[in-house]
Amino acid sequence: MAHRDPALNPDTQPRISVCIANYNGEHVVSDCLDSVLAQTVDASVEIIVHDDASSDDSLQLLREHYPQARLIASGTNVGFCIANNRMVTQARGEFVLLLNNDAALAPDALATLLHEAAQQHPQGVLSLSQFDWTSGALVDRGCLLDPFYNPVPNADPQRCDVAMVIGACLWLPRALWQELGGFPEWFESIGEDLYLCCLARLAGYPVQVPAASSYRHRQGASFGGNRATASGLATTYRRRRLSERNKTFAMIICTPGVALWLLLPLHLFMLTLEGLVLSLLRRDGRLWREVYAGVWRALWAQRTQLRAQRKNLQSARHATPRVYFSGFVLRLRKLDMLLRHGAPEIR
Repeated sequence: MAHRDPALNPDTQPRISVCIANYNGEHVVSDCLDSVLAQTVDASVEIIVHDDASSDDSLQLLREHYPQARLIASGTNVGFCIANNRMVTQARGEFVLLLNNDAALAPDALATLLHEAAQQHPQGVLSLSQFDWTSGALVDRGCLLDPFYNPVPNADPQRCDVAMVIGACLWLPRALWQELGGFPEWFESIGEDLYLCCLARLAGYPVQVPAASSYRHRQGASFGGNRATASGLATTYRRRRLSERNKTFAMIICTPGVALWLLLPLHLFMLTLEGLVLSLLRRDGRLWREVYAGVWRALWAQRTQLRAQRKNLQSARHATPRVYFSGFVLRLRKLDMLLRHGAPEIR
């Protein structure tokens, strides 16, 4: 029988834990929760929402209209990584779905994910095709990576295996989350999904997106930026800083073998050149200080931790370099975006 209401008796053991990180999502989180409550899946589901010290009326909305959800109300703003780690720590399901508050699932999403998980050997990471909330256009069917760890959207419905999936809709067994260590809290936000998927693939677990089902996403609504509009690309200093820093961290820790020593110097050279050119063209010293010079400062400050993380991960690696790099493509995502949309506006 289809299970349309995931509200649970506290004594019932859930099969699926849907974890929704919310910050100032009063105007979007209802669509997200309603999509979970409308699921047609023959499995017990629990909903956990972490409110990250919202300053809007999110908490009142959640308490009054969604008593089915287990609410974690944080007294301070702790960020996306810690919020999700807290929820999964309290989750009881065999499987966990991390879902953005600005995303909404198709009615068959959980049933599809549960079915596809049963086909995986071993069971790894899954997501669904992502569609833009406003236009309805396909955003990606997961992502590949360029040589410098920039996500390249996959649009091929025949390609199931990908390098990473976006954290707006990320499914995996709870035991695998625990094995991989969850999101790295020192990332703060941005790139944690890339890092987790790279860890999974290095450990021999698949990262896949089936052709069936989907979710809609208000891209950038929860963190600003990350979406091209008619006027071009727009982002924030904080998003750009965390993105460049965390992609570099992921490259250092996850790239297998000698490939790192070929890629990293080239990456840092190109990143520095990009920062100098953009900062001079825009006459924006803040861009250089906060974003590009910030990568160098972060690498120096965390060099010991990065070295230790890399040593531990690579010593336990199961995937060969050839298998790991099968999720990469020889194209430059930043150059593609520059030619298509021009230099981003940073605010």
